[in-house]
Amino acid sequence: MAEICEKCGLPKDLCICLEIEKGEQRIRIRLERRKWNRPVTVIEGIDSKTMDIGKIAAELKSKCACGGTAKNNQILLQGDHRDKAREILVKLGFPESNIEIRG
Repeated sequence: MAEICEKCGLPKDLCICLEIEKGEQRIRIRLERRKWNRPVTVIEGIDSKTMDIGKIAAELKSKCACGGTAKNNQILLQGDHRDKAREILVKLGFPESNIEIRG
């Protein structure tokens, strides 16, 4: 017997709760300068209670070929990867209209 989603009551393979949660996220991508003027891409706005922020960070680090971490509800990537991170988040199912890139 298929597992049932606790939120919507549908079988897990038909459940759209995760897609709805992705549509509600307001993601901000910005560039910070850290020690010795090194660029760091900061991604905020992903709800760590409903999404696996560590898994998303691992996917971003892999696709951007850089180091980074996920902590304090933020994903930090070493280097300037603002545009590439946006493309990857869109491919992961986040709406492009909800992703904002700041300077």
